[in-house]
Amino acid sequence: MIRVGINGYGTIGRRVAHAVSLQKDMEISGVVKTKPDYVAKLASLNFKVFVPDKSYIEKFEENGMSVAGTLDDLISGSDVIVDSGPEGMGEKHSEIYRRSGVKAILEGGEKSTAAEASFNAYSNYSQSIGKKITRVVSCNTTALARTAFPVMESFGIKRIRATLVRRATDPNDSKKGPINAIEPSLKIPSHHAEDLKTVLGDVDVDTVAIKVPTTLMHVHSVTIETKKPVNRDALIDVWSSRRRIMLISGNDGRKSTAQVMDMARELGRDRSDLYEIAVWVESINAHGNEISYMQAVHQESDVVPENVDAIRALMGFMDSEESISRTDQSLGIKGRVI
Repeated sequence: MIRVGINGYGTIGRRVAHAVSLQKDMEISGVVKTKPDYVAKLASLNFKVFVPDKSYIEKFEENGMSVAGTLDDLISGSDVIVDSGPEGMGEKHSEIYRRSGVKAILEGGEKSTAAEASFNAYSNYSQSIGKKITRVVSCNTTALARTAFPVMESFGIKRIRATLVRRATDPNDSKKGPINAIEPSLKIPSHHAEDLKTVLGDVDVDTVAIKVPTTLMHVHSVTIETKKPVNRDALIDVWSSRRRIMLISGNDGRKSTAQVMDMARELGRDRSDLYEIAVWVESINAHGNEISYMQAVHQESDVVPENVDAIRALMGFMDSEESISRTDQSLGIKGRVI
């Protein structure tokens, strides 16, 4: 069994912890919390709760919570640490992980230079095999890589142009929004372009990012120039073979992210998560050497299966397809076309 510790039990950490607990070859050794809040109390029902260092213990005990130890204790009892704390903390903690010898996964908010590799299960699983520290790229980059890589594999890619319409914050984060504004990123290309290259290679890619007042999902409008001619049916066949891409129709009422998330709730997933990238079939256009499409991205959960596969890669599990299959089966990712 691979012993997995979760350092940071927020939006991503709690989802990864649940996903790991469903794997037959993994177990959760504990989770790190900084506050004795309701999230920590709920976490303690299923997992051992640790704190960053001894200075936090008194605060937890005053609130009626006992802790299993500190981050150092969790590290000593783990094979892999998934660092899913606030942006910037992963890079800070990476020095601790290197000194201790534990393997670690950082999330997409960290700089690519903080890890030995960046990770996407479809496009570059092998680059993280046996590494000490890898980084699962952000929710937006994961989504772009997941739909672009099958195109690259089948038709080749000359360039990618994508506009990312981003949610303002996550549903449980009342401190940040939603903002009463539309806020463009004034840096063009946005940081997502360089991030995508860390998992797809040195492709010609430009991205534009726009933040809007919603908490539900991101939406991407993507145009790809291919090396080989492609038709719409061939493209749909390529995507249909990948379980982590879900082709959906707007003709039956799923015309916005509200309906897409309502569909996710009806699927009965944990936390109503949509691990797949949802591509609207009506938006798919292909002629000659150019394709375009629109996709919806559940920012809270699309990186969850990637984290599970990254754990196996770090531990030297060589077969990417087998890891992906195990993860998909445990999370109910069936590659259906709806």
